[in-house]
Amino acid sequence: MQIVAGASPTLINALWPRETGGMIRLALLAVAGSILMALSAKTQVPMWPVPMTMQTFAVLVIGMAYGARLAGATLLLYLAEGAVGLPVFASGGGIAYFAGPTTGYLIGFLVAAVLVGHLGERGWDRSVPMTFLAMVAGTLVIFVLGVAWLSVFLGNVPAALANGLTPFIVGALVKIALAAAVLPLVWKLALRRKDAY
Repeated sequence: MQIVAGASPTLINALWPRETGGMIRLALLAVAGSILMALSAKTQVPMWPVPMTMQTFAVLVIGMAYGARLAGATLLLYLAEGAVGLPVFASGGGIAYFAGPTTGYLIGFLVAAVLVGHLGERGWDRSVPMTFLAMVAGTLVIFVLGVAWLSVFLGNVPAALANGLTPFIVGALVKIALAAAVLPLVWKLALRRKDAY
């Protein structure tokens, strides 16, 4: 696998070239990404205090497919939608979510999307091993920020680890593996389609 020195086109630019659509294209992609985030939040396995959802998968895929800036804007839009009360989070919406047990995870989503997007811009999404490493890095960011805030919220680090990390390790690995398998495959299909034209 060859990693390019500078920024390479993102997957979304390969599928929908940035030369077409301008600001409308960016707005549509950000809205579509925020909808995907909301839908992924509702796909969940109930657990306390943090429900296990497909959100981390969506965050990582959006980050890598969109690139750092567009992914960051998309996650900011998603968080703003939740802050104003739209029911986009796992259990609803509202500003109170930014002072509850999931606050660190929500902030982690934004940071992880930008980080993984930055790696995607540099070609890390072209092979399974590199995509896997990028997804691990993004997932670690989400868990570090999520568990750090949860330990403050609960007043206890072992409890935060037991409730906010341990139950989700297996699920996180499955989602990382799924993203690492899907993104390079979509890249191959996109390049094959481009070659066909």
